[in-house]
This record gives sequence, C-alpha cells and structure tokens, in this order.
Amino acid sequence: MLSGLPKVLHEVGAQPLLAHALGAGAALDPERVVVVTGHGAARVEAAVGAIAPGAVTVRQDRQLGTGHAVAQARPALADFGGDAVVLYGDTPFIAPQTLRRMAEARAAGNDVVVLGFEAREPGRYGRLITDGDRLDRIVEFKDATETERAVRLCNSGVVMARAATLFDLVAAVGNDNAAGEYYLTDIVQIANARGLRCGAVTCDEAETLGINTRAELAGAEAVFQARRRAEVMAAGVTLVAPDTVFLAADTVFGRDVVVEPNVVFGPGVRVAEGARIRAFSHLEGAQVGAGAVAGPYARLRPGTRLGAGARIGNFVETKNAALGDGVKVNHLSYVGDAEIGAGTNIGAGTITCNYDGVLKHRTVVGTEAFIGSNTMLVAPVSVGDRAMTASGSVITADVPAEALALARARQQNKPGLAVKLRARLLAIKAGLARKAE
Repeated sequence: MLSGLPKVLHEVGAQPLLAHALGAGAALDPERVVVVTGHGAARVEAAVGAIAPGAVTVRQDRQLGTGHAVAQARPALADFGGDAVVLYGDTPFIAPQTLRRMAEARAAGNDVVVLGFEAREPGRYGRLITDGDRLDRIVEFKDATETERAVRLCNSGVVMARAATLFDLVAAVGNDNAAGEYYLTDIVQIANARGLRCGAVTCDEAETLGINTRAELAGAEAVFQARRRAEVMAAGVTLVAPDTVFLAADTVFGRDVVVEPNVVFGPGVRVAEGARIRAFSHLEGAQVGAGAVAGPYARLRPGTRLGAGARIGNFVETKNAALGDGVKVNHLSYVGDAEIGAGTNIGAGTITCNYDGVLKHRTVVGTEAFIGSNTMLVAPVSVGDRAMTASGSVITADVPAEALALARARQQNKPGLAVKLRARLLAIKAGLARKAE
C-alpha cells in the first residue's frame, strides 16, 4: 500500500478492512475470536480493541507465510474443542451465508473445508485441484504446472476445520517451496495423506476480493457502495442519484427517506423515517429525526441530534448539538455544544461561540425562542423560552424567558461624512500612486 498505516486499517465504507472481516466472522456467532497481527501490530491491536473488545490478539513477529501465521493462534485456542475458520483482514466481502455453507459442509463430514471461486482471470491465484467431490490439493501459482495453471477454480485462502485438526495439520507444513514459506494451503494434501476428507465450497469471485494496492482499495470501495446503495433502496429509501451518494457501513435509514445527489455519510449516522437529506451535504455521527430536512450544503458533525421536523439549511454546521422538534436553522449558521428547544428559530449568520481557546462551553436556548440574524451567543449562556435576541447582538449574559435582548451599540449618523471620507481616501491613494512612479 506504500503507507505508514497497516493495510488492514485502510477503510472501505468508513470502516477498517479488518472490521469488515470481523463482521463476516461474527455471522457464525463465534465463541472466540483471535486476530494474528504482524506489520504495525500495536496499531492493529488498538483497533481490534475498539472493533471487537472480546477478541484476543497474538503476534506473528516474523512473517513466514500463512501457515506460520495460523500457528501463532494455537496457544490462544489450546483448550478449544470446536471448529476454527481462518479469515483474512484484507478480504472484506466474504458473505455470512458463504461461511454458513462452509459450516454445513463441515457438518456433512468434511474434515477440512476450503472456500474457492471460479475466476474470470485466474492469474496468480492458487488453484484448487479436485477429484470428483473431493479436494485433492491446493497448488500455489508459482509452484503449479502448466496443466494446473489452466484450472479456473481458485483458492480464497479461507479454511474451516476442527481447531485441533487445523493446528495438527499446520504443524506438519514445511517450507520447501519457491518462496521458502509455510503455506496454509499445504494442509489439504497432508490431510488427504492422513485419510481425512477435504471438500470445497464455492462463492462469487467478488466475495474474495483482496486488497493489496490503492487501486484495489478504490475498487473495493466501489463494490461496497454499489451493494449498500442497492440494499437501502430495496429497504424503502430513495436515492435520487445513487452513484453520487456515499454510505458508511453503519449508516441506518428509516423508510421513505429521500437522499438527494452528492451526499456523503460518514460513520455513525441514523436517519429516521420520512427525513430528507438535500444535495451536497455531509453527515457524520449524527441522528436525524423523522420528517427532518438537512441541506443543501449542510454539515452535520458528531453529536448532532435533529428532532422530528427540524430544518437545517444551506451552509449550516452543527456539532454536539441537540435541536428539538421543529427547530429551524435555515442558513449560514454554526450551532455547536448547544441545546435548542422545540419550535425555536435560529436566524441567518448566528454563531454559538463555544470555544474560549482552551475549553468548550455550552449554549442553551429554550422552546419557541427567536434568535435574530447575526447573533453571537457567547457560551456559557442561556436564552429562555419564547425569548428573542435582536439582530446583530452579542449575547454574553443569560436572557430570561419572554425577554428581548439587545446587545449592540446605538447607531449614529454623521451627515456628509461619507463624501468627505471618500475624498480623503482617494487623495491618499493618488499620493501612493505618484510615489510608486
């Protein structure tokens, strides 16, 4: 990846690749999860703690092949009597139903089950060599004969077997191959030699997509987005221009939500039934209530909660703010670290001044209040129910309920001064031009 970031922490759908792999495995309701880390182990371990707090991590200090990687998990599963499935942190799209079919193949009497796929362009994939319904062996491309390279059934690397069986087979793997590595794939030939039964389950090639380059990462993002868009539309969401909408893995929509073109959903967004997200908006860590409208050109940052029927308009930014039912913030405003009561109207150009350079402070506005255009609310400050602020005010003290707050200097008009001032400025400009010559 030519990156300081470990490959499995690069993101698809606003989630690390590793999270997708762990999510696939979660479909089997595993009793234990073991993550083998290598490059950038400390960062990967920290991510595992956030993604799957119950998972155990073990390190592969020397990268000596996939078989060697699996062997590192043996101590963590020494007393485990169930089945183990080997997944890959850079292969994000294995479907839950595929893993369930592998489990069914195990239950049907196969000691080792390998996941394969029919490749359109087999390239350098390892090949699954079968004999009837039995999997005879897996051959790495670099070690394959021309006849074996002609086979189109390819190896995904995903394996399922009883944990004890898996580790016994891995312990017998050698490294007498072109790369000098311990291949997990060798366990099939060893298992057959021991009289064990090996079988293969196939899946769509798209499920086995592995990520090794930035181009492949972009390709995976495209695959993910296409799937998620199809899923949400099938669930009753209108995407006006689907190809222009970008979703996160955890984006949640209610029915009859409408999303206009060029909208980006970061992680942690929930949009309730009947809401509308208008064009060119960006949402992250936000909750949008039923029937609410956000945008166009709105930015909803983490901690935003919009009540039912609330309206956020163009060039409005919110963060860590709860806006009650029916609140309107229609244009050119920033509302951060705030609580806005139901039915309140926030005028254009309003800013909650929530940061003093060191600490954040909170603004509280009551219900059915009216905040005049270009009001600066200097937190910590509160405005009571049904209160008003005059346009252009700088509010530094609490405003009681039903009061009108004016906090601006009295206007003074100086007759004729504008003409005199302009003449003076033009003379100064002319003098500067003469000096420049």
